[in-house]
Amino acid sequence: KSGLPGGDVGGIGLAISPVNPDVVYAIIEASGESGGFFRTGDRGASWKKMGSHHASGQYYNEIYCDPRDVDKVYSVETVSKVTLDGGKTWKSIGNNSRHVDDHAMWINPKNTEHFIIGGDGGVYETYDAGKNYIFKSNLPLTQFYRVNVDNTWPFYWVYGGTQDNSSFGGPSQNTSRQGVSAGEWVVTLGGDGFWQAIDPENPDIVYSEYQYGNITRYDKKSGQGTGIKPQPSKGEDTYKWNWNTPFIISPHNGTRLYMAANKVFKSDNRGDKWEVISDDITAQVDRNTWPVMDRYWGVDAVQKDVSTSLFGMAVSLAESQVKEDLLYVGTDDGVISVTEDASGDWQQVKTFPGVPEYTYVSDILPDKYDENVVYASFDNHKRDDFKLYILKSRDKGRTWTSISSNLPKNGTVHTIEQDNVVPELLFVGTEFGAFFSIDGGKIWTQLKSGLPSVAVKDMVIQERETDLVLATFGRGFYILDDYSPLRVLNKELYDSSAYIFPINDALMYTMTRGRYGQGSTPYYGKNPDFGAVFTYYVKESPKTLKQMRKEEEGKLVKDKKPIPIPGMEELRAEENEVKPYLIFTITDQEGNIVRKINKSISKGLKRMAWNMTYPSMGNVRLKSDKYSPTNNDRDGMAIMPGTYYVSLAQWVRGEITELVEPVEFSTVVLDNVTLPAPDRAELVAFLQKTTKLVRAIQASQQLMGHLKERVQYLKQAINNTPDATPELLAKATEMEQQLDDIRWAFSGQSPKASREENWPAPPSINERVGALVWSHWGSTSRVSETQMQMYDILAEDFPPLLEQLKNLAEVKIPALEAELNALGAPWTPGRIPTWNE
Repeated sequence: KSGLPGGDVGGIGLAISPVNPDVVYAIIEASGESGGFFRTGDRGASWKKMGSHHASGQYYNEIYCDPRDVDKVYSVETVSKVTLDGGKTWKSIGNNSRHVDDHAMWINPKNTEHFIIGGDGGVYETYDAGKNYIFKSNLPLTQFYRVNVDNTWPFYWVYGGTQDNSSFGGPSQNTSRQGVSAGEWVVTLGGDGFWQAIDPENPDIVYSEYQYGNITRYDKKSGQGTGIKPQPSKGEDTYKWNWNTPFIISPHNGTRLYMAANKVFKSDNRGDKWEVISDDITAQVDRNTWPVMDRYWGVDAVQKDVSTSLFGMAVSLAESQVKEDLLYVGTDDGVISVTEDASGDWQQVKTFPGVPEYTYVSDILPDKYDENVVYASFDNHKRDDFKLYILKSRDKGRTWTSISSNLPKNGTVHTIEQDNVVPELLFVGTEFGAFFSIDGGKIWTQLKSGLPSVAVKDMVIQERETDLVLATFGRGFYILDDYSPLRVLNKELYDSSAYIFPINDALMYTMTRGRYGQGSTPYYGKNPDFGAVFTYYVKESPKTLKQMRKEEEGKLVKDKKPIPIPGMEELRAEENEVKPYLIFTITDQEGNIVRKINKSISKGLKRMAWNMTYPSMGNVRLKSDKYSPTNNDRDGMAIMPGTYYVSLAQWVRGEITELVEPVEFSTVVLDNVTLPAPDRAELVAFLQKTTKLVRAIQASQQLMGHLKERVQYLKQAINNTPDATPELLAKATEMEQQLDDIRWAFSGQSPKASREENWPAPPSINERVGALVWSHWGSTSRVSETQMQMYDILAEDFPPLLEQLKNLAEVKIPALEAELNALGAPWTPGRIPTWNE
């Protein structure tokens, strides 16, 4: 320890030089002037202070040694620095178009001008030692404090405030196949972002804030922002604002705002004027009188109150949706205050069963049905207490009971939400994910299926869509689309063999292509599955023959009994068995089958989407050259909007069993087309007859190819048959020429450009098909006269070709094959062998 500062020290960063492991550097936060940058050349036996440079130990004090130069060290901090002389002097490494506040670094050992640096702004890479940076924009790493949603149609917007990356909002989804791009998000305010609120009548009015209550009324149309933070009157003390200051729009009046510091404020004109409606609502304790690490600290303590959260102010705020003016506010020093008239008459509660005194009130949720009921969560992690505290009051906060029940022992609760239809359906966000309860908190179940074990700081319900939107600290926003199945979960449902949950209206639109050729760098938020979404439950997955045999063998092994060897027929049956599968049958109002979709069976709660199309017009394709019942058709043309039904059955070893009777749902057209077809039924009818024609044309060309191959085999067989006459070869050659003429009619001559320039001719069948399909596929505009003309030409030119193919397939080729059979010619594809003993 020789040469290191004595007395009290704060944060310490250490780094061992890869060039010489005897050299170790330390960056030390200490009292007075004793801290700084230190070096040892003997593995710590003695140290030398190289300079006074150090960063804030609360947030930085991380150092990295250059892998080639023993005297070169990086200090990552607000503006990261580098020393070339072992710490005597320092200079900035450069922040050209890069965010400040760095925390992590990797240096390429083969090229030290190439390094990656990570911080509050994300991940950046440089190949020229910091002169220029490449930003890694495809990493969803945003740390959100808060989330809110508006009611924009057809796709609502999500808003949130972030750690040092501004406040912004963007669409929850769009009509693009790529998803939501970063360019579709709008920054509403800079700095560290927190609470956001959207005017319920005008989504262009957005309230945002940066740290310590600096609230702005943002105009999304113009991009202008007006600061509306409450200010002390003359002679009044400064208000105490939390880093993450709570404010809300009243659910009863869209122009009324509430905001809380160490006092509560109210505005009835969107923040133009505020009135104080409370006295100090905190515990009003001096934390300097509390022991820290079993002792009391004076003003000269290391980094005393530097980069430390302020204390004694509001951190949560809510108004009852049931009763206007019933307000709750929670503080960081463990107080919940209640008023029933949004005025100076407040009642304080400072003790809560099982919750340590002065515990941070992380969230307050007034019940959405009963004005007497309110929920609260508490966060005591700053005292090394990571328990999950969720309490419920039935008397407006006077008395409380815990509903933490079976939640994990550690994880800290950050937020609570309640369904707007079923009172008992609750959600909580914790340090390690989200949970729900269908019985008011008696039993909690974790939400998984794609949600990582990440801190969920806030959550909100988009009531129109029944979506649960989460703000995570480090993984961006997550959306659970249509959680309505959770409303009807019960024992009776779980005991049923299968169930299809109520189905929301499905929005019909044509998905746009998005932007092409953008590489892997851009990030796109995933859209929900397009179409009618079916959420279903299957109690058990039927076992295959092999699974049943293995299960029986397992019992014999357990009982230490001999295992019988299965017979060959049994093994063949197992090998040839088709696995059980589900059959979703979709019908229209007249009972016509519109589509059948097969899915593999697995037990539990599942979800699938039908994209509201008929079966494909294309030819059948095998998956891995084998029959697979769950290899469903490619998609065809869009269906008519209207009412449909979906039923569920299962196929097990040739037997089909109905599981769920038809469930009704509707498909609704999104009104986003400038020139829509005036008669949708007429459009669908035209698309249907086009589909039938194109399907026949495509199939005919496949047939043509098979026939050409058969004829070529026949010609070879004729050459290999001694008794074959030249007339037989002439017949085969004539058929081959006829097939070439048909191919010409379908495809024309290549290259196309040369034909058009030197041998003008009408478009081929395929050219007309391509033009017809391309011109209207995916469009819901009216059918043009040109499209109808193209169809009429095809309908006239195609039938003669089809008749020629039928004559070849059914008459000419079989007749030639019969003659070759009589001559004992070698076998060719398509011929049935003959044999006489």
